[in-house]
Amino acid sequence: MDKNLSPEKALAAYTQAIKRNPSDAQAYYNRANARRKVGDKQGAVEDYSQAILLNPNIAEIYNNRGLIRSDLGDKQSAIEDFNQAIRLNPNYALAYTNRGIARSDLGDKQGAIEDFNEAIRLNPKYAYTYTNRGNTRSVLGDKLGAIEDYNQAIRLNPNYAKAYNNRGIAHFDLGDVKSALADYNQAIHLDPNLAASYNNRGIARSDLGDYQGALEDFNEAIRLDTDYAQAYNNRGLIRSELGDKLGAIKDFNQMISLNPFDAEAYNNRGLTRYELGDFSGAMQDYNQAISLNPFDAYTYYNRGNVRANLRNASGAIEDYNQAISLNPNLAEVYKNRGIVCSFLGDNQQASADWQQAAVLAQQQKDTLLYQELQNLLENLEVAIASG
Repeated sequence: MDKNLSPEKALAAYTQAIKRNPSDAQAYYNRANARRKVGDKQGAVEDYSQAILLNPNIAEIYNNRGLIRSDLGDKQSAIEDFNQAIRLNPNYALAYTNRGIARSDLGDKQGAIEDFNEAIRLNPKYAYTYTNRGNTRSVLGDKLGAIEDYNQAIRLNPNYAKAYNNRGIAHFDLGDVKSALADYNQAIHLDPNLAASYNNRGIARSDLGDYQGALEDFNEAIRLDTDYAQAYNNRGLIRSELGDKLGAIKDFNQMISLNPFDAEAYNNRGLTRYELGDFSGAMQDYNQAISLNPFDAYTYYNRGNVRANLRNASGAIEDYNQAISLNPNLAEVYKNRGIVCSFLGDNQQASADWQQAAVLAQQQKDTLLYQELQNLLENLEVAIASG
């Protein structure tokens, strides 16, 4: 077979080979690989399965079927395929790497690390494995260990754009925004079509207050991948920050259409609607966000603010109470609950809330909020004294 054939022509050629000899396992395996290249994942699984029926002793076929099953979301079946590939070839480093990725996707991070370790023992020159171990270490909170793995991946393959991108994420998570930006820049230099790097660089630029640069990066990420839900969300946040509230809502709408089960998008759209005075729309969004994720303190806080503006004092206090139970370190929640309590005439509770908020603001070095709380407490004392 001519290796220079296009995947489409190769597919046709392998189909003819199967017609000539329907018992040729290699022909099915080759056609499966061709189908995989043209995006026919289900057809590839069928051909790999037929190849296995004809010859169940080739580790690579199980490995490749596992990759496709994993792409299709059937992680458990993928792991079974990788298991069989390893049984047939215990030195198959790539199968360990692929099983590690599937295990990580299913939440078995420690099992994934064990697989990556074994893959590296068998083949210490494979940058892809170090990158994936780095990804898992990062999720487990071992950012420095992750950076070590990305460093090794880059040493082995200095043109590995995704390793730079992922190292940038780890640097950013550690608060080293300058190093993160350098990594994202290098990733983009190596692969100008890597949408994730533009999105990540946009986040870093936003963190530095460069909202216009961030907007440009999110625009590019979306141009490269029109289904990039998180990029729409991030662009929406920037548009809102720049005052383009309607543009922000359009972006949050798009994210929700792409991922209707993402609570963050509803919360962000609700906040923008609230800022536009659309309390009813904001309330609907916060209700939906809470139904999707009932453990986010900020959403309860945001809904409490809407209820307070709608003069639903008891509902507002209920939401602030829930926010505090989920995160007792949010000074703004105590402040706003105190305001509602003061409105209801419960000065004792208002004073207690503002004092607690002041303690938190001082601990968090929020001098503006601390001064605001001192003013509220002084005004309350004056009001109580004047009777």
